[in-house]
Amino acid sequence: MTRVNLMLLLAVLASALYLVRVQYESRRLTTELDRAKDRAQELQTENDRLDLERRSLGTPLRVEKLAREQLQMRTVTPAITQYARMGDTSASANAPANDKQGTQP
Repeated sequence: MTRVNLMLLLAVLASALYLVRVQYESRRLTTELDRAKDRAQELQTENDRLDLERRSLGTPLRVEKLAREQLQMRTVTPAITQYARMGDTSASANAPANDKQGTQP
């Protein structure tokens, strides 16, 4: 009888230790999951912010402003437009773009 009691005591102790280990692992995994969810939320917020910033950087008004200021571009007008004719190799076809009279076709 003592041998059976000793075996049962060892089985209870082993199951108790196993239970403690499983609970610890469960708590650790739950904490890790919570951290991962928090990180995912942070990344989603950052992604939304970057998406909004990307959309605001691509607005036509901003692109036009950058083209004018940084690239010194200007809108096309007939006064600064040059027209090239097929087979025309004269000097007037290669005249500067801002000549006063502008060549017409």
